[in-house]
Amino acid sequence: MTRPNMFIVHVSDAPASARFYGDLFAMEPAFESPHFIAFDLGGGVQLALWSGVAETLPQSRASEVCLNLDGAEAIDARFEEWTAKGVTIVQKPHDAVFGRTFVAADPDGNLLRVAPLD
Repeated sequence: MTRPNMFIVHVSDAPASARFYGDLFAMEPAFESPHFIAFDLGGGVQLALWSGVAETLPQSRASEVCLNLDGAEAIDARFEEWTAKGVTIVQKPHDAVFGRTFVAADPDGNLLRVAPLD
């Protein structure tokens, strides 16, 4: 069976974004080039940051990178941690139909949701 194995986030500066994501998720790149940097997420899946192509893509893209944590307390603690780091918060913690959640943004405005494990 073939499954998706890479999620690409388009950014304006791949090395700067890699530092942002590496710090946020406490991980090191598995592959680096000047405009493409990938992180191993486990299970053969990668998160890649790619610069230099976003201007050729349609502007009406919408997606989120989601970090799932175990419980509302962990989600609130991550909100406090990211706020202390100066991460842009788009939507403060609140209770949604699926549980506690909040949304942040990377330096390019790409969305990062923190939500409970399913």
